[in-house]
Amino acid sequence: MNRSKVREETFKLLYSLQISKEEVKEQIDFFIEVEEITDKEAKKYINNTILGIEKEEKNIENQIEQNIKAGWTISRISKIDLTLLKLGIYEIIYTKLPYKVVINEVVELSKKYGDDSSKSFVNGVLASIVKKNDII
Repeated sequence: MNRSKVREETFKLLYSLQISKEEVKEQIDFFIEVEEITDKEAKKYINNTILGIEKEEKNIENQIEQNIKAGWTISRISKIDLTLLKLGIYEIIYTKLPYKVVINEVVELSKKYGDDSSKSFVNGVLASIVKKNDII
């Protein structure tokens, strides 16, 4: 399973966790079983990413709040866009993956799952985070 597909599967699970708020580790294991994900690297990526986002959620949300328009709050962001931002921020800041690759892939997911404005919004917030954190 290539990284893009694994990232998409991770997004789906992360999104469902935003809605359900059930036991995270059990949900990860259930998701991997139901989706019949057998690749060891894919399982490792999914587990590390979901658990990492859960661990760093407050810091990630602070990054989002600092990089959205004045007057906006996280509660105004659609669940899909918020999930995509959390995934992108986690990968850029905590895994040190190349930010250009992460932004490109997360924007592609926003085109597929978000609304018409998602791509611009997600791209803008992630680009701002990269710039403010001197990741370039």
